[in-house]
Amino acid sequence: MSSVKLVIFIPSIEGGGVEKNLYIIANYLSIKLKNEVYVITADKKNTDFFSKSVKIVTSKFLIPETNSRLIKYFISLILLLFFFLKNKEIAVLSFQANIYAIILCKIIGVKIIVRSNSSTKGWSNNIFKDFIFKFFLGKSEKVIVNSYALKNEFIKKFNLKSICIYNPFNKDEVSKLARVKFSLNFYNTRIKILRIINVARLTDQKDQLTLFRALNSIKEELDFRLLILGSGVNKNKLDDYIKENSLEKRIKLINYNRNPFKFIKKSEIFILTSLYEGLPNVLLEAISLKKFIISSDCPTGPREILLNGKGGFLFKVGDYKDLAQKIINYTLNKKKLNKKTIFAYKNLKRFDYNNSLKKYLFLINKYLLK
Repeated sequence: MSSVKLVIFIPSIEGGGVEKNLYIIANYLSIKLKNEVYVITADKKNTDFFSKSVKIVTSKFLIPETNSRLIKYFISLILLLFFFLKNKEIAVLSFQANIYAIILCKIIGVKIIVRSNSSTKGWSNNIFKDFIFKFFLGKSEKVIVNSYALKNEFIKKFNLKSICIYNPFNKDEVSKLARVKFSLNFYNTRIKILRIINVARLTDQKDQLTLFRALNSIKEELDFRLLILGSGVNKNKLDDYIKENSLEKRIKLINYNRNPFKFIKKSEIFILTSLYEGLPNVLLEAISLKKFIISSDCPTGPREILLNGKGGFLFKVGDYKDLAQKIINYTLNKKKLNKKTIFAYKNLKRFDYNNSLKKYLFLINKYLLK
């Protein structure tokens, strides 16, 4: 039996789609592997979703809370180095700060697999960065991506072969959590309105302002309620837009909830407005609850999930007029468009929970623990 300890490297645990995958994969590996599984992170607060068999490695010192990823990267790299010096026989599965993790692992002679979770459009946008990423990503044992579109980006941009493993999506768990009851007068189901939801961090990447502009442009012809679940640096900017355009009764922002599914279930449309993604879990979750999807045609993921638009509407990234038109189109053709929702739902089998996890287990056993 190999004595190699598997270290999952994730400096910043922020409560989004990446973290959902992290918890599922870590918990699964801790059961299936005979090796010990550790998570190295600078975040102490978001670790309660890990099973007891997953060991958390974080700083023993009191560190002020920070939103700076770079600080968290530095802390976690120090933790990884000290963990290696103490244990020697380790291997790394990196979820974040991949280049930094690769450099350290190559220096200390540790095998590493990295997982890239979002389009290169968001993190490699000039010749110098392209060279750096191409060089160092090629030094890892394997690169895992979560969509075939992202796999193609890696080939075109870095001439680098990667392995696509879809996010481990558990439809039954989503269905179970969606049944939890809640009360929210803003979303009163007795009133005949169009209930729209967006679940995402409040950041430039998620581009909720495009959604706000689209709805503001059609507020005179459509009675709607938009619920936004999320937190982030753009909250004040979004609040200001709501007030400036008298949308207080139409749009509500609430902090990210660990069970967004109960809110999605009460909605009619899920709208994603991201500038770029990887494979957005939240679209899979909304489809599993049979909600109509309108998504930006951003790199990467939405087009793949919606099968080139057969499973929902795709609109041009950042184009609020196109989005507004798609929303109106939906309201005028609900019965006809239900076919798209059913089509998307029936094709969720591609994202089989167990199949994805078995692929992770196979790669780790083959490239890290052999």
